[in-house]
Amino acid sequence: MYKYKRYIILLLIFAIVSLFKINNHSSWNYARHSLYKIRVAFYTNSLKNGGVERVTSILLNYLSKKKYFILYLITYKPRLNDEYPLSNNIIRISLSNHKRNLFKEIKKEKIDILIYNLYDINEIKRLNKLKKIKVIYYNHSSYFLWLFYHIYNFEKSIYMEYKNCKYILSLIPLENDYLFRIWGIKSIFINNPTTYEYDSVIPSNLSNKNIIMIGRGNDPTKRFEFGILAMKDIIKEIPDCNMNIISESNNKLQNLIKTLNLNKFIKIIGYQKNPESFFKNASLHIFPSICDTYGMVISEAKIFGIPTIICGLDYLALAKNGTVIIYDNNPNSLAKEAIKILNDEKYRKKLGIEARESMKAIKNDLIINKWTSLLLSVYKGIDAFSIQYLLNDEHILIKQKEAIKILNNQMNIYKANFPNLKEATLENFKFFFFE
Repeated sequence: MYKYKRYIILLLIFAIVSLFKINNHSSWNYARHSLYKIRVAFYTNSLKNGGVERVTSILLNYLSKKKYFILYLITYKPRLNDEYPLSNNIIRISLSNHKRNLFKEIKKEKIDILIYNLYDINEIKRLNKLKKIKVIYYNHSSYFLWLFYHIYNFEKSIYMEYKNCKYILSLIPLENDYLFRIWGIKSIFINNPTTYEYDSVIPSNLSNKNIIMIGRGNDPTKRFEFGILAMKDIIKEIPDCNMNIISESNNKLQNLIKTLNLNKFIKIIGYQKNPESFFKNASLHIFPSICDTYGMVISEAKIFGIPTIICGLDYLALAKNGTVIIYDNNPNSLAKEAIKILNDEKYRKKLGIEARESMKAIKNDLIINKWTSLLLSVYKGIDAFSIQYLLNDEHILIKQKEAIKILNNQMNIYKANFPNLKEATLENFKFFFFE
């Protein structure tokens, strides 16, 4: 009996050591144990102007420095102008020619792991049937975004098919830790990499009265008009305040600025591949979106030590630390918080320090090490829950009480904005079923 107990103990020790080696990126040197390089392909629309595209570019460029992988970028669209940069050692495949399709290409190139960044349910169903290729579904969307676009039933949503996926990457703690578990989806929480290297950035000194908004101004979820309307009240208290909107020109926004006589105070700068100079000269970032998944621009503002006002999105991974959250739809409330921050130097700098300090845990070298472990773990066939345990060393699971509080907040926001959801209950939001 003692002999068997000893064997069991030895097996447990071996298992623990193996898990530790996977998590300890420096000690698990895959290259020493195999001459084969893992063929990893990222599949997305393009590399032009967007958060998903920016993240894809960053990840590929960092992972290209690792010795374990042969990397591919497969895009649905052809190569476009003004794309995010891509390392020369990454193999680029475009499916724009109708004779080429995703399944033929990944089979032809003998891809081991595909990172899928889109939401074609039929495509996902086919991918789930593949035997030799492991697929990671990188979920850049959010439950609340689907609600915004009037998807009101779990059975008709992308999540129905996610139940059949082995590896889902989630960027939202509320979804990963709570909703997905209720819905039967196995997911892995991970933070996005950042556009700027933390140690290379000189923070803004927060000495001026400049406000920044950045994103796709023609996207209705971004609600830039909310920030513009707030400026009408802000300049009454702070006449030397200015706002830069980093976005493509938009007639709707331009007309609103003109109607409110704010041309002197608000400039639409246009799309900027690298808006670093605008971050350096900003003292406040306004993020007025009604729904989002990660908010790359929040991470960028935080790295530059800039406070952010967020409109209700307390479910975002970056919602805390150096931020102020408002929950109503009144631009006056946004203006009041902006005035408070811009008029109180001590408070403004306190928020700025909190914002920048919070990004130490999301440095790119840490994120890329996690991605390396993720890919090696998936290649070895380790299950999603084990991988999540290995990767999420700084991520604390949301407790049910906090999850319910966040769901209640979002329910109130959606009921206030969408008349057809006025009768919705917490159970509707929890189980994604609306009559």
